This record gives sequence, C-alpha cells and structure tokens, in this order.
Amino acid sequence: MQEQAIHWHGPGLTRVPYDLYTDPATAQQEQERIYRGATSNYLCLDAEVPEAGSYRTTHVGDTPVVVVKDADGEVYAFENRCAHRGALIALEKSGKAESFQCVYHARSYNLQGDLTGIAFEKGVKGKGGMPEHFCKEDHGPRKLRIAVYCGLVFGSFSEDVPSIEEYLGDEICARIERVLHKPVEVIGRFTQALPNNWKLYFENVKDSYHASLLHLFFTTFELNRLSQKGGVIVDETGGHHVSYSMIDASAADSSYKEQGLRSDDAKYRLKDTTVLEGFKEYDDGITLQILSVFPGFILQQIQNCPAVRRAAQGPSARS
Repeated sequence: MQEQAIHWHGPGLTRVPYDLYTDPATAQQEQERIYRGATSNYLCLDAEVPEAGSYRTTHVGDTPVVVVKDADGEVYAFENRCAHRGALIALEKSGKAESFQCVYHARSYNLQGDLTGIAFEKGVKGKGGMPEHFCKEDHGPRKLRIAVYCGLVFGSFSEDVPSIEEYLGDEICARIERVLHKPVEVIGRFTQALPNNWKLYFENVKDSYHASLLHLFFTTFELNRLSQKGGVIVDETGGHHVSYSMIDASAADSSYKEQGLRSDDAKYRLKDTTVLEGFKEYDDGITLQILSVFPGFILQQIQNCPAVRRAAQGPSARS
C-alpha cells in the first residue's frame, strides 16, 4: 500500500490534521514506535498481583501481555502469545497459576515466561521429536522490562527506555507520590470501549477547559471550576501532565450563573450532601488532580477518592 503524505494546515502545530487520527500507516507506526518503542506502558497495580502465581492479562497497544508475580516476589511480564504459533497463553483476565500452558500445542511456560516444556519433545515411541540442537531458551515469548513505582507496574519492550524515575521526571514523580502515598486496595473496575483513535482520549484528559463546562457534577458542586485556584503543568517532553484545582468553600462564586451556563443547574442537587465531604489528607490544598503519563496512564484524585485509568489502542480498535 502506497503511503499518503499528511498535510499540515498553516504554520506551527496548533491545527492537527484529522488524518493523524484515521491514517492506517500512522496507526501502524504508533504501534511500533510508541507502544513497542522506548516508552513505559502502565500495565497494572502491584496490588493486583499480590502473591506468587497471581497474574493479570492486559495489552500494550495491540499486543496482549501477561503480568505475573513469581515466587521471588518480583513482577514479570511477557507477550501473551505462544512463541510457537501465536496462540494465547493465558486465557482469563486474571487468576492464579503455578505455570502456563498453551491450549493449542500444550507448550508450557513458567511464571517468568520461559519455555519449559514441549509435548512429545522426544517424539513418540522413539520417532519424531525436536532436534538435539533445539534450545528452549531461544523459543519463548517477548519479555518486557518491568519497573514498579509507588505500586504502579510499568513495562517496556525496549531496552533503551530510561529508568522509571527519569522517564517520569521529578514533578510527575512527586505528584504520583502525593496520591499513592499509602497501600491501595482495588474495590472495583470497569472497561469502556471507545470507537476512536487512542490519541483522542489521552488528549481529552489534558483538556481541563472542558471539565469545568461539560461535567455537571463537577461544576454544580464546585469540585472544579475555571474560577478556582489551580493550574496545569506539562513536563518538558510534552508527554506527561498534571492539572489541578482547589476548592475554596469560603468564597462565593456566581461566575457560572452569570454566564448562563448549563454547568450551573439549580435543579441538580444531592439529597445527601455528605458524599461531598472529605478530610484533609494533603497540605497543599489540592482537591482535584488529573495526572497523565505518556502513552496511556491516568491517575485521578477527586477529594479523597483516587482512580487509575489505562487508555490504549487495543486490538479491537479501529484507526
């Protein structure tokens, strides 16, 4: 297929061509250069693989991945495809296992992704089997380089990715630490499939402007308003960001009502306002923080409620 040039309209980078969200060649390059390149991809929480044999399956871009904790207490991750014919190794979203076995040809793998067994490796009744020079170490799935930071498990297919601290930078590290400063427990999760290019959602979390206009709950109860104190921090690479705001309960704010915005709806009220009550957990006064790490990690703090999101261009997505 002949590649088509993508034309930028006008000088600068402020008007992004729509083709960057729909061009198949661009999507393929993103899989190779971003997801399988020198980036740290969020995989799961360390709390989701709490003990030896605990595993979760996920994706890095369109590549299926198994994340598992071994008996040595370390977290490992490898491509969730048998190196023989590409069948899935782990079929469930999560579970506990002593080892993995591909259902197609029964090849076995340990918790670090090493090939450990081949059905009828020596043949049947002295016939067939693998050649003498066959080396199991050369026939395992691709492994990811793992880094765990504040209970967040990141993985990369590249050996050129910097340390997780360097990748995140001092500002992002500090902002992660302020939210994940104590052990976490997963109390729920859900998956939402969005029929769009992955960049749209990742750009959306950096757009603090829409939240103060669109999200009725935020604005009606003044969890996030443009008139509040706050700010946006973008790291020097342009890939990571933090946006934050602070509630000032002592200051009356009529600016949204004066604008006649939908965001100030007098009909929208809570029967029990105690759900909005929080307690002082941080000394900086920040009550809402949205943090993103390129290419697909989002950490959200609203009052005392944290949430972790993983945004990715999965195998079912279409560019």
